[in-house]
Amino acid sequence: MNILVVNCGSSSLKYQLIDMETEKPLAKGLVERIGIEGSILTQKANGEKYIIEEPMDDHKKAIELVLKALVDGKHGVIKDMSEIASVGHRVVHGGEKYSKSVLIDEDVMKELEDCIKLAPLHNPPNLIGINACKELMPKTPMVAVFDTAFHQTLPDYAFTYALPYEMYSDLGVRKYGFHGTSHRFVSAEVAKMMGKDIKDLKIITCHLGNGASLCAINGGKAVDTTMGFTPLAGLVMGTRCGDIDPSILPFLMKELNMSADDINNVINKKSGVFGLSGVSSDFRDIENASKEGNKRAELALKVFDYKVITSIGAYVAALNGVDAIVFTAGLGENSATNREAICNGLSYLGIELDKEKNGMRGEAVEISKADSKVKVFTIPTNEELMIARDTEEIVNA
Repeated sequence: MNILVVNCGSSSLKYQLIDMETEKPLAKGLVERIGIEGSILTQKANGEKYIIEEPMDDHKKAIELVLKALVDGKHGVIKDMSEIASVGHRVVHGGEKYSKSVLIDEDVMKELEDCIKLAPLHNPPNLIGINACKELMPKTPMVAVFDTAFHQTLPDYAFTYALPYEMYSDLGVRKYGFHGTSHRFVSAEVAKMMGKDIKDLKIITCHLGNGASLCAINGGKAVDTTMGFTPLAGLVMGTRCGDIDPSILPFLMKELNMSADDINNVINKKSGVFGLSGVSSDFRDIENASKEGNKRAELALKVFDYKVITSIGAYVAALNGVDAIVFTAGLGENSATNREAICNGLSYLGIELDKEKNGMRGEAVEISKADSKVKVFTIPTNEELMIARDTEEIVNA
């Protein structure tokens, strides 16, 4: 069975065609600048790169070109569309309605439209991508896989904000959490690596990249996560501020004569390690600047690491102990210095890092020593494979 995994952004589209017998991608691709001059599709398959440069006014046209690339006589990987058994769509927000992935029908589409108010930047392009695929592939089953679904097991005392209760009951204001597909994938993988049933493990997963979040997982179920009502909450990130005193916002609005939109732009796009360092939102650039003596870059890294360390400590308390800590995503998988700094701040847990193994990149590996009381791992995340697995299971059922 071949499954097409689609992840639509407002002006971009990522995709993979995965052979579920081997769980390996036959092709990976990225479409950029949809609806903008200079639209381009780049597909990688069989060790080669295939590029299509032509106008793409909307997502329907982009997906038409994706399908064209996949069946291309010279650069494609399948003979015709019948070889795509189903399509799995990444959907950012499923609200409280969905605690697992679902087969998409008209009722599901209506629910997703109702969730737009909770994710106005993300759900609309997700829906556009689904509609485009349905129009071009009307007989192919579609599955929605939600970033929020894994966190629906949070207990009420963990997801409820101390606001007037009606703001939750009437408006849905609560902690939802994101990156759920990634947290679910790496927690399942670490259980396999440890040779244990996930039901017997307490795990803290650290998805650290330009967007970053932690998840506390007890027995395979999420019990807390750092992101909240939106992906802004929790850790310091590339351009997002993470948790701050809410009173700062009206103070800045008054002192700097800023509108709500102005403030929203600052805390989402101009803050985080970018705002602190003044260098970049890319941690590689900030690490290089820090090594060259840039004090603001050094501070940005320390603030980021401190927030991760203290949040892990909070989740050890929430879990009443921890068996394994997992690092994943761009920074978590690739920055040995970042992992070492964080683990050094957790030495009270009995963590002992193997520096040689910690230097490895792009592999699933235990980076703690054999006698470390808490096991530490780096595991490359694979959200696309998780989406494909869910899609296969649901379609077969």
